[in-house]
Amino acid sequence: MALKLNPIRFPSHKFSPISAPQSTNLRSHRVFMASTLNSASIEFENAKKPYFPPREVHVQVTHSMPPQKIELFKSLDDWAEKNILVHLKPVEKCWQPSDFLPDPASEGFDEQVKELRERARELPDDYYVVLVGDMITEEALPTYQTMLNTLDGVRDETGASLSSWAVWTRAWTAEENRHGDLLNKYLYLCGRVDMKQIEKTIQYLIGSGMDPRTENSPYLGFIYTSFQERATFISHGNTARLAKGYGDLKLAQICGTIAADEKRHETAYTKIVEKLLEIDPDGTVLAIADMMRKKISMPAHLMYDGQDDNLFEHFSSVAQRLGVYTAKDYADILEFLVGRWDVEKVTGLSGEGRKAQDYVCGLAPRIRKLEERAQGRAKQASVAPFSWIFGREIQV
Repeated sequence: MALKLNPIRFPSHKFSPISAPQSTNLRSHRVFMASTLNSASIEFENAKKPYFPPREVHVQVTHSMPPQKIELFKSLDDWAEKNILVHLKPVEKCWQPSDFLPDPASEGFDEQVKELRERARELPDDYYVVLVGDMITEEALPTYQTMLNTLDGVRDETGASLSSWAVWTRAWTAEENRHGDLLNKYLYLCGRVDMKQIEKTIQYLIGSGMDPRTENSPYLGFIYTSFQERATFISHGNTARLAKGYGDLKLAQICGTIAADEKRHETAYTKIVEKLLEIDPDGTVLAIADMMRKKISMPAHLMYDGQDDNLFEHFSSVAQRLGVYTAKDYADILEFLVGRWDVEKVTGLSGEGRKAQDYVCGLAPRIRKLEERAQGRAKQASVAPFSWIFGREIQV
């Protein structure tokens, strides 16, 4: 069941904008699963126009970080080289999609594809819905690199900058690029999905972009990416678990391998926030509170296939029902990060920083309570057609 939580207000601080009133929805209200917890409304322009995808309508805030904070990140370039770039793998030691897929140059290619398709027949439609949704999320990678390059003090200024921050962003993108490639090729070969509808969804999503409300601030940006890398680690790990349960060990290996990449990337991003807590505890705790108050929106929450105005809601509901990514996971991730960063033990805070600390440390239990109430009010299950699987209906 999709879940939406009302925004929990927290006093704004010097690095966050004054909360702006939310716009009303013009066509259909999209209910986000707890992974987004986003209060922003969505409007759909004319769906018949190919370059008018759904877009967010909250007031956007840019460049909220003061100049001295930008200089702080530039001063961390050497630290990033020694502590963050080490979490990248040399290309020659990285796996590639072709390692897991039938070899088109081999004489046994046809037989390998046949075996893949036979295994694929054993997986139910609802599993393919979540696998496609995960793949589409990965395929919107251009948007995520763009988002990272909006962050002041760490962006790639030239497209080939030699700063450690820029090298990380490009190399991280290159590693992540394999995820969508692998899942896309697997889905193409399996014969269970409508690739044209999937490809349209990818194009719509990249065209829609995203605004995670990070305000060009790497404080907010790296908190967001820490959360999202753990979320994708959990999601791909659960699709691996389900594939194994259905007897497709090869697909389980594919999803598990992607999950391992996400875990390694999570380690890098959480290490950045850990360093920020060391050198600027007050500003970082305030930023964590600000990001969590605004909620962590999933990168693909604007997905659209040209047909279903509520596609992300429906996909999220299936993921929740199958246990691939749930409202509980959102609270668990927050609790994990708060513990990983020892937020409760951070000292040297201002009065506002201590309030932020209390808010962040007490948020996970509050989210769980709201989730329990929402589950108690859950409506009777309904079904929705998914164009990704040729319009067949799935319980949502």
